Amino acid sequence: MSERIVVVGGGLGGVRSAERLREMGFDGQITILSAERHLPYHRPCLSKQIITGEWHPDDSLLSFSGDLDAEWRLNSPALHLDPKKQSVWVPGGEEIKYDGMIIATGVDARAMGGAPRHDPRVHVLRTLDDAVAIRKNIRQSQGLVAVIGGGFIGCELACSVRHMGRDVALIVRSPALLGGVVGDEIGKKITEAHIHHGVRLATGVGIKHWVRQPGGIGIHLSDGQVFFASCVVLAVGAAPAVDWLRGSGLDISDGVLCDATNHVVGAENIVACGDVARWPNMRFNGAVRRVEHWLNAVEGGRIAAENLLVGRNHAKTYTPVPRFWTEQYGMRVQGAGLPVLGTDTTDVNGLTGFIANGKLVGIVGLESPGKIITETPELFRQNQVDTNVSVWTQPAEETKVAAAPEVLPTSQIQVPEPVAAHASSVPPSVSSSMSPPLQRRRHSRSRPEMVRVGGGRARP
Repeated sequence: MSERIVVVGGGLGGVRSAERLREMGFDGQITILSAERHLPYHRPCLSKQIITGEWHPDDSLLSFSGDLDAEWRLNSPALHLDPKKQSVWVPGGEEIKYDGMIIATGVDARAMGGAPRHDPRVHVLRTLDDAVAIRKNIRQSQGLVAVIGGGFIGCELACSVRHMGRDVALIVRSPALLGGVVGDEIGKKITEAHIHHGVRLATGVGIKHWVRQPGGIGIHLSDGQVFFASCVVLAVGAAPAVDWLRGSGLDISDGVLCDATNHVVGAENIVACGDVARWPNMRFNGAVRRVEHWLNAVEGGRIAAENLLVGRNHAKTYTPVPRFWTEQYGMRVQGAGLPVLGTDTTDVNGLTGFIANGKLVGIVGLESPGKIITETPELFRQNQVDTNVSVWTQPAEETKVAAAPEVLPTSQIQVPEPVAAHASSVPPSVSSSMSPPLQRRRHSRSRPEMVRVGGGRARP
């Protein structure tokens, strides 16, 4: 009987990890459990082209290998995991056994206390269906659109709404937009761009209370301002999608705890990748953290698949230099590394450089793609991976994380002529991997061999 690997999560990380399994020669069964009713799609466009209507939802679908030969279980979220039995349960009480598992469930939109989420005019943005609902609400109403949150998603949403010719208010707790991520100088320029394009900006404020009325929703702020909106979008961050792992015995505080090779701590034959994985990147001080960037789902998914197949004893540490981007009003911000670690900033060839303990740990540039490409290798050079450090290290500053449980020995899943795993030590081409192309997408994606929806009958 052939072995089965179950991929929990039908997004970018899940599909890229499944592709890597096939590339490495795994010829067993691959089952992909997805909580959504859609095949994998491109999430960055949700706050941009899908909201504005420039793209139809089908344009957002990702292309993937025609040799994937996987069983897709759409609308079938994992409900419970028993690592000792190597079983996962889906709706209808069905138990699915696995020989190996890749957890790629990503994140859910973070809840905001006090917000009237039950009101159909109040939205979050995480899925394709969320984006379609927001676009519909905007088109069927005439009043102000209020976006709560000044991170990447909030800012991109405000930009898209202005592009549609609608009034928008951006309500933010911090004094500037994106300041903690891109640096004060670039954050100030982004803030000025929003004001220049007519965004009603309220910074450094909190929400005292909400008033629901037939014609809209009143938002009363801590500084006395009141906004009356016909559509509200909560963009206040994300939380790891780990509810289904409660009772599994795994450490799921702020994501799935992994060792430096993405093997899940305390489990056998399970790896995790993407936004949901919390692991010690030995390139950046080994502190356990999650990284919520598009490219991390791609690279992490591939490395997780490799390390699952070769087994924990032969796995390579996952030590990426993260890259990220945002585009607003035609201005493109790109970054590399972990700017959040910086305790000071400096100029790096016209880029904002972030310094920690005398090392360059991040760079961010505005309309500077060439400089980002040129300077990214410096991040690799200054942040060398210490090969003498144990794969699992418990960082002193992570006091909320329990001591690492005993790591169970991991058997190697058999594959014909297994391909060695690759360590993320050489900087990939930033120009080709920084972001997907922005042109309208008409994919020649592969047709899934089998798709089941909600655990029902398979349809070819």
